[in-house]
Amino acid sequence: MANPSIVAYVVQRLSELGIDRVFGVPGDYAFPIDDAIEACPSVAWVGCANELNAAYAADGYARRNGAAILTTTYGVGELSALNGVMGSKAHRLPVFHLVGQPSRRITYQHLVTHHTLGDGVYGNFEALSAAAACVQANLTPDNAIDELERVIREALRQSAPAYIVIPMDFALMPVVGTPVKGKPLAQIKRQSSAPEELAAAANAIIARLKAAKNPVLLPSAMLARYGLQAKLAAFIDKAKIPFATTPNDKSIISEAHPNFLGLYNGVSSMPASVKKTVEDADLILELGGLVRADSNTMWSDVLPPDRLISLYDHWVQIGTAIFSYVALEDILDALIAQTPVFNGRGQAPAPALLPMTGNTTDPTNSAVFYPRLQRMLKKGDVVVIETGTCMMHLNPMLLPDGVGSESQTLWGSIGWATPAALGIAMANRTGRTILVTGDGSHQLTMNEIGVMGRYGIKPIIFVLNNRLYGIEDVVSERGHVYDDIAPVEYHLLPQAMGCKDWLSRRVATVGELDDALAAIEASGSAAYIEVMIPESESQPMPQAMLDYVYKTGTPKV
Repeated sequence: MANPSIVAYVVQRLSELGIDRVFGVPGDYAFPIDDAIEACPSVAWVGCANELNAAYAADGYARRNGAAILTTTYGVGELSALNGVMGSKAHRLPVFHLVGQPSRRITYQHLVTHHTLGDGVYGNFEALSAAAACVQANLTPDNAIDELERVIREALRQSAPAYIVIPMDFALMPVVGTPVKGKPLAQIKRQSSAPEELAAAANAIIARLKAAKNPVLLPSAMLARYGLQAKLAAFIDKAKIPFATTPNDKSIISEAHPNFLGLYNGVSSMPASVKKTVEDADLILELGGLVRADSNTMWSDVLPPDRLISLYDHWVQIGTAIFSYVALEDILDALIAQTPVFNGRGQAPAPALLPMTGNTTDPTNSAVFYPRLQRMLKKGDVVVIETGTCMMHLNPMLLPDGVGSESQTLWGSIGWATPAALGIAMANRTGRTILVTGDGSHQLTMNEIGVMGRYGIKPIIFVLNNRLYGIEDVVSERGHVYDDIAPVEYHLLPQAMGCKDWLSRRVATVGELDDALAAIEASGSAAYIEVMIPESESQPMPQAMLDYVYKTGTPKV
């Protein structure tokens, strides 16, 4: 039997990781890739509204599925996707970005074609796209098999995007060599350890744990990136160490766990006691490595190095001692086997439910919306949290057992959440996908609603309409014209975009909100609810907090 073409082989080989969707926008130089996707029985094409949305959707899919495929055309397509792919790099997601290039018959002659700068120079976009990836490959018939294995291995080892270039004429040529039959992602050992480094790190950590009286765990989303949530749960259940999570790591393990303390967010921790519990612990064990960003830990410059142990993806730090080439999975196995047992939490848990407020005729606002959202959540749901003021409410909100969440705390690209919800919904096979977004963020990518309708997914979407970029007012001041946005009739969008049988409403009173939530439960259909929120909620932060975050003021020492 003849070997498959490069594009057929690439698509099939990547699908063997367990990827069953490919997100993209068709383009002429990528037609061979698009045709191969259409012909492959193990994957389905998902045509997005634009390349940026496709990258966001692939990002969301990779968060729940473990890896994703994105495809774009040369130049205009790959550059349009670049912000989304860079976000996947920031959040450590293996997204395989397949880009179709002009044929070598064109590039060898330096012919001027469309999607170029008109100078006959090719390859001048590769450095830009490669910068958003951890590994790059230009495939030819004789290197395709070996190069693809290298790319897969490295993208999974680092848990980061990969950039794969396929010229149009090479694309349809058969691969040279023996094709590889791959394994599903869950069966792949993604990292290895140096035995002596692993043993030394494990012994040092166990010794510190045995000497500790009140340790605290800070598990990070990196554990999810490597599929280690079950091992994290096993460690916490055995060690009985209290733990907190940062916004970037929310719901990495059930927030109904008896050892869960709450949200660690530096001076903005919730409940406030979490900050003291974490920072006063005699041993702080980071599992996966925290993202010390302003929006995540307020830089956590108060976490004392002498009481901090950090387990990163492939190395361990204890004070000034570095144990290199230690895989996160391996060190976690060692800790599960040897950990001493502690007494669990040392304080009462945060209130399980936000207090219900509001009478039937009262206008809707955040105080009446979030308690009702919390009560509608059930096991298997995934809450998608857009960057903006909704993060301030959702990050500290306790999620019921079995409810997950996804956000883009670090990269913080507004508009991410709507297309990401598309990808998350296609990978979420346990329950509903519930998106909460502000109207300002939603305007950037709301055209992806039509794609959701096209592919028959059933998200539940809440668009919080305060008629402005509310988060910008929070971090600056009121009254700027650049914070105003177009007055869109959001609740009309699903019908206009061909979303059939969606429940779509605008709610402005508590009674209307309650009726909409009841209708969602009764119908089981996709839902799109525009919730009116007063502009006045978006008040600027205190100047002292703004100075702390942005550090623009003259220091007072």
